[in-house]
Amino acid sequence: MTADEQMSPQDVRRDAVGVDVAGVVVGGGAPIVVQSMTNTDTADIDATVTQVAALARAGSELVRITVDRDEAAKAVPHIRDRLRTRGEKVPLVGDFHYNGHTLLADHPACAEALDKYRINPGNVGFKKKKDGQFSAIVEKALEYNKPVRIGVNWGSLDQELLTHLMNENANSANPKTARAVTHEAIVQSALLSAARAEELGLAADRVILSAKVSAVQDLIAVYRMLAARSKNALHLGLTEAGMGSKGIVASTAAMGVLLQEGIGDTIRVSLTPEPGGDRTVEVQVAQEILQTMGLRSFVPIVAACPGCGRTTSTVFQELARDVQTMVRERMPDWKARYPGVETLNLAVMGCIVNGPGESKHADIGISLPGTGEQPAAPVFIDGKKAMTLRGATIADDFKKVLEEYIEQRFGS
Repeated sequence: MTADEQMSPQDVRRDAVGVDVAGVVVGGGAPIVVQSMTNTDTADIDATVTQVAALARAGSELVRITVDRDEAAKAVPHIRDRLRTRGEKVPLVGDFHYNGHTLLADHPACAEALDKYRINPGNVGFKKKKDGQFSAIVEKALEYNKPVRIGVNWGSLDQELLTHLMNENANSANPKTARAVTHEAIVQSALLSAARAEELGLAADRVILSAKVSAVQDLIAVYRMLAARSKNALHLGLTEAGMGSKGIVASTAAMGVLLQEGIGDTIRVSLTPEPGGDRTVEVQVAQEILQTMGLRSFVPIVAACPGCGRTTSTVFQELARDVQTMVRERMPDWKARYPGVETLNLAVMGCIVNGPGESKHADIGISLPGTGEQPAAPVFIDGKKAMTLRGATIADDFKKVLEEYIEQRFGS
């Protein structure tokens, strides 16, 4: 197969069963869904509504909230109602650990308001209580017609299952490594739980699986195994990916490999935010992973050169930053008014070497003067030079040209 014949991730997408989460379809050939999770105290209704709305506005198509105690469960229907009043219809996922069976039973308004339940089979219950408490959550999902995500996490893996597999492996004629047995335990935990949910009446089109770990190679190995042994839709993501560039690189490296192989129906980038940091960054990174891989388009792409000794002026850096910020801030309005604007390609280049050529390849691009160059900035539209901007208002002038181009090309 030649380079030109290489299949794209879209061509090799795994054939998963589709799950409808309040109108957002996960799997079944639907576009890969971006999701996120709040870090507010769910009992703080105002803070949670504000953050869910911000995540939804940033592009999160599902938002998970913690439901860990009575006060949080009582808050859920009020959060849902306030969001709907604000016009935000993003589906809400309830994250349950240890006491989900009790909270759903004691707070029917919460059970009804949530659009999906997340169950962790490693801590849904222990020993004799495990099956009963797992079954109780599944029965609530059936009662209220809610899908569930069975989310295994190696930080809270079913220890009984792991011990059983470790003992079985120790007695084997050809024992595997402890790491390989742990991978098998993670996959089995998901598959056995899904099978039990199906026995209780929850069909495959109501179940999403995940198997999260925090190391890149482990994630790749586990999801390859899970994808080969299940038709359930898969939620993809590293758990505890980390902070800043480390978390971004790790998430991109792991999910990039799997997405290229057609594995993954919904993704979350679990970044640790800086203290007081913007939670929506994880949504932006998830979108950029999918868009960079050619799987979806969310916002216009802004290409910009890295700069070198020819571009010691900060003008092009500032314009690249301002255009990128403008795109993110204007996108909610653009998306509503200009269908298809997310496919737009922009270029903000810093000097005469590659600037004009790169700008010609973009839908609209500008080549700013580098150090020592004539203070003129040619603008290229649809591959042709359209004008030259000069003076102290180049940045503002280019942004006006950009707005006019979007109106002309994508406006009704």
